Amino acid sequence: MLLTGAAGFIGSHLAERLVGEGHEVVGVDAFTDYYDPDLKRANFAAIAGDGVDLVEGDLNDLDAESLVREVDVVFHLAGQPGVRASWGESFGVYLDQNVLATQRLLEACRSASTERFVYASSSSIYGDAERFPTVEDDLPAPISPYGVTKLAAEHLCRLYFRAYRLPTVSLRYFTIYGPRQRPDMAFNRFIAGALHGNSLTVYGDGEQIRDFTYVADAVSATIAAATQGQPGLVYNIAGGTQTSVREVIETIGELTGAELRVENRDPVAGDARRTGADTSRARQDLGYSPSVDLRDGLSLQVAHAQGNGD
Repeated sequence: MLLTGAAGFIGSHLAERLVGEGHEVVGVDAFTDYYDPDLKRANFAAIAGDGVDLVEGDLNDLDAESLVREVDVVFHLAGQPGVRASWGESFGVYLDQNVLATQRLLEACRSASTERFVYASSSSIYGDAERFPTVEDDLPAPISPYGVTKLAAEHLCRLYFRAYRLPTVSLRYFTIYGPRQRPDMAFNRFIAGALHGNSLTVYGDGEQIRDFTYVADAVSATIAAATQGQPGLVYNIAGGTQTSVREVIETIGELTGAELRVENRDPVAGDARRTGADTSRARQDLGYSPSVDLRDGLSLQVAHAQGNGD
């Protein structure tokens, strides 16, 4: 199996699960500086050993044909993350890492014996959705350049399925959280602030709602997509816990015993006011059933942060 973005937040959890289930994994990661590469190296070190090999490099530079030649499943999780940083001059990086890299990998899989190409997309493709819960056939209308690039890569996956019958499956992840979460993501920042007595920065009024998804549940859905996902389809992957940011902060305060000081700042362009997914398709096709509720998942993330001295 080939796993791109293997040292990242979700990718490292996926690699760990695949190796634990006895699969041979080739992991690819560019160790970009979007956040501290040493954190990603630590992620990968935690899972390194028998069953997983690392190829370090950018998918736009590596020999993609060689990477996919002898693998049956491609999990494509690599990409440039982040809504806030995707505006302005940085947009070129998002095009390179989210669109061009995906196209190169898809093109390489055309002549390979790829049994499934699983692409990690994002709920950001919906933007401010017209209805909740949002279903996969609702009109995508991203409100950030990041969301535009994730949707473009989704369309590429669908095109390669229609034109070449390459069995692609796309997963729209909804706000994944848990141990090893990127340092720029809200839960990580909030927990670090609580543990160190720092104020918590909240963009907006804190009443924005997200469908939060624990990383282990997202990993289960991703693995299932490799064997049960219907080629050419997209699936919402969400935890079913639609909660406001304010309520999350209150829960973190209870779990850490800290008195939290919140500093509200202006909303950031590109942040959706609300997300909420209908996961009926994933439940039916993938047997998806999220098992970790928000409080339990936050407790696990807090414990991980405490254990690592974060």
